[in-house]
Amino acid sequence: MKAKNLVRILLTVLLVFGFSSAWAKNTIKWSMKGDSLTLDPHAQNEGPTTMVSRQIYEALVTRGIDMTIGPQLATDWKATNPTTWVFNLRTDVTFHNGDKMTSEDVVFSLLRAQQPTSDFKEYISTITSVKALDDYTVEIQTRDPNPILLNQLSNIFVVSKKWCHENFAIVPQNWDAGQETFSATNAMGTGPFEITLREPNTKTVFKKNKKWWGTVEHNLDEIQLLPIANAATRVAALLSGEIDIVTDAPVQDLDRIGSSGAHKVISVEQMRTIFLGMDQAADQLRSGNTGDNPFKKKEVRQAFYQAIDIEAIKEKVMRGLSSPAGIITFPGVTGYTKALDERLPYDVAAAKQLLADAGYPDGFDIELRCPNDRYVNDEAICTAVVGMLGKIGVNVSLNAQTKSKHFKELKDDQGDFYMLGWGVPTLDSHYVFHYLYETGASWNKVNFSDATVDAAIRVMEGEVDLDKRNAAIADAWKIVRDNIAYLPLHHQVISWASKRTVDVPIRPNNEPLFRFSNKRF
Repeated sequence: MKAKNLVRILLTVLLVFGFSSAWAKNTIKWSMKGDSLTLDPHAQNEGPTTMVSRQIYEALVTRGIDMTIGPQLATDWKATNPTTWVFNLRTDVTFHNGDKMTSEDVVFSLLRAQQPTSDFKEYISTITSVKALDDYTVEIQTRDPNPILLNQLSNIFVVSKKWCHENFAIVPQNWDAGQETFSATNAMGTGPFEITLREPNTKTVFKKNKKWWGTVEHNLDEIQLLPIANAATRVAALLSGEIDIVTDAPVQDLDRIGSSGAHKVISVEQMRTIFLGMDQAADQLRSGNTGDNPFKKKEVRQAFYQAIDIEAIKEKVMRGLSSPAGIITFPGVTGYTKALDERLPYDVAAAKQLLADAGYPDGFDIELRCPNDRYVNDEAICTAVVGMLGKIGVNVSLNAQTKSKHFKELKDDQGDFYMLGWGVPTLDSHYVFHYLYETGASWNKVNFSDATVDAAIRVMEGEVDLDKRNAAIADAWKIVRDNIAYLPLHHQVISWASKRTVDVPIRPNNEPLFRFSNKRF
């Protein structure tokens, strides 16, 4: 009878608790408004995508909580001459399937990241040669002395050569073309977590890698990423306890979340500038009614700039959580200067006069393309801009859509006038110029081209004399600021909201490092 009673008790426990994985495991449920675009670590250079990759993949070097560069898959390195670097690898690293990581995987990964379908090829465009000196030593050669090579390598993740060959993933997924590959929905890294379930835009499950080579500083068994596009629904899920942390808490809800005794809010100025781009090259706008391209004229671009009341956007849309910007980079980045970050004055009368001087006294029609699930209040910012440009006679139709469509269509040259945000993971101005201003660069959709700026970019890549390099950066910033190829809006402030029992260190690059996180019961 005692045995039967014990069985009954155990059955009752099973019925009450279900022995669910959520009860048995220390799980963090994480949400943000948009999902990772792909699991292929070289296919898409987009913030939330890299956030996910960073949990499962690793690089030769990495940035820690304080954003300084330190060892990761490489234990140490040295420059044997001005253009040659030698990296010594850890000998105790395995991929999630148990295969040893060696120099062959590193060489393969760097070459893979340079392929045409890679969105990271600009990071390492100066690398001319990568070879394995032995199983755990890699030599990298660059075209010129590269003072920011380590900064760039911190974002190039190492994949398994064998796994990629076995699964027809030798080159990165062609995300821009909508290609579906095995590497887009599966992953094989060396990081502290591995993916056990992937349901795009619904749920991604990360399990603790019990064979990870590093020192475990977290107490997590599992992470669940549960994207929730609607801001109100996302906040409701947090406050009800369904979600543990939101890494893009809506600014309009921060006070309400913070007033909950069970929750907390932390904010930091992000390494990201929000701006609007205008195609200067097309002979005729894809949208609009002018039969030409008004954006070819600087007076029009400046009129748009001075019609935007950035202080009103800061106060009413961003609730004070933004810093008006004059250039597309922020304090802390090499090459940033406060003087250049000052905006042109908001002046509706001057903007109207500039339009008239350019030959458009009655304004014109134009479409503004904007994501609605990528940046803080992105659609609301664009809506405000629509109203502001209306005051100078420009009739703007807003096309706000999910980031996956927005980015693909921009890459396909479908935007005359569009919103974009740009972070600087290398903490160096070169990153901005190489992607946004260099002639023919992959994200230079305004088609800006200037021989002096292109030459300055080469100096940024190969000049080790810091005074000469900084002078080249300053000259380039002055040129592009005067051109007004883009309309800088503001440097974004990010806010994370979580249960008080959840500790995830916030960093200015908006990337959570769950390997340093804890959840208390």
